[in-house]
Amino acid sequence: MPRILIVEDEAIIRSALKRLLERHDYTVSEAGSAEEASQLELAGFDLIISDLRLPGEPGTSLITAAAPVPVLIMTSYASMRSAVEALKQGAVDYVAKPFDHAELLETVERILHKQSMQQSPPPDITDAGGSRQTMIGNCVAMQKVYTRISKTAPADVTVLILGESGTGKELVARAIHQQSKRAKAPLICVNCAAIPETLIESELFGHEKGAFTGASAARTGLVEAADGGTLFLDEIGELPLDAQARLLRVLQEGEIRKIGSVETRHVNVRLIAATHRDLRALSKTGEFRLDLYYRLNVMQIELPPLREREDDVLEIADILLDKACKRHERTGLRLSRAARQDLRDYPWPGNVRELENALERGVILAEGHLIHPDDLGLAPTTPRPHPSSGASSTPAASGGGDKSAEENEDDLSLEDYFQHFVLEHQDQMSETELAQKLGISRKNLWERRQRLGIPRKKTARRPG
Repeated sequence: MPRILIVEDEAIIRSALKRLLERHDYTVSEAGSAEEASQLELAGFDLIISDLRLPGEPGTSLITAAAPVPVLIMTSYASMRSAVEALKQGAVDYVAKPFDHAELLETVERILHKQSMQQSPPPDITDAGGSRQTMIGNCVAMQKVYTRISKTAPADVTVLILGESGTGKELVARAIHQQSKRAKAPLICVNCAAIPETLIESELFGHEKGAFTGASAARTGLVEAADGGTLFLDEIGELPLDAQARLLRVLQEGEIRKIGSVETRHVNVRLIAATHRDLRALSKTGEFRLDLYYRLNVMQIELPPLREREDDVLEIADILLDKACKRHERTGLRLSRAARQDLRDYPWPGNVRELENALERGVILAEGHLIHPDDLGLAPTTPRPHPSSGASSTPAASGGGDKSAEENEDDLSLEDYFQHFVLEHQDQMSETELAQKLGISRKNLWERRQRLGIPRKKTARRPG
């Protein structure tokens, strides 16, 4: 959800504009002057809308201060002179007050769309083993991720990475660290879900000798080990409440205190957190501190699941296959046409991690030079044809003409099921939900709709 900062000294105009933008699903913050705005983390916003004439510094002063965040200038003086001057200083556009609501919303949408379409190259990353790799994928969703990384990394702000398990959240954290001013300092990665609840405070913040049973020596915590660098807390939604309170102290005051110690010490740590859970929902049930959530959510990067990256799946698969072949010394292996189609259509609930495991399986099990669908070991995602169709449950090893006839018969029975399922459920399900239930990609769903002449229902509810 795009974040917009409104800088306007007239409270009535500021509130009206905020309500307008929030009704259209924007997250909005406010400031009454350029000085007040400069106290905020300007790099955390996608757009700044500022009045030209403000108490103190003019709105155009934010253009340099917030760069590269675009600044849209509002002016009560719809003269060419003030508008041109603002544009000369680097404003992305201007609107004249009193502004038309529809025109303003169109301008905001156009600016944000242009920002999201500015392609950034996939970042290079040095992984934990010291080898360099490049993030893979060129779909629109990943382009947005690359842009966020390039803008966020130098800003030294706290980052919250959202995404399902296996989407590559640690890779994003490494990319941010290695493009930041702290690149030469340590990056400490911690999986909060992998440490027992009774030990996690000691692991993060350290302890003094004798602080508890078994503490036979003093220990430096991982937060202190990251001093001057970056601390990446994966699965932060699993962090116990006591540890959350201590972490909040680190973010607010830059202070840590070891368990069993009365002394505090200052640390300079950039925090990057990641989770597959809804932290705001957890805060409503008391499982996650709301004040910590607000501290973490300065800049948000959301990773798309693999099933929404159809154009990237095969590119990722080819690279992972090459690595798996080298590990197992099986050069020359390729994916069969059927296997490639299965990889493209599979919904990938485990995302890239599951894809990597499937290819590893294929390399180990393949008997010839081709990896077939059975070698991948993917769970079936489309219904089996009815036995009365006469189709064999396993592919024929020979007899090309007979196999072709069987595949045609299978296609007919599956298309009958597809048509029945879509017509029955499309009023209650989104396109993403339909595709997941059918075990195919959204693109495949659209193609089959076109082929079978099933129009998409405009009344189907949007996901989320």
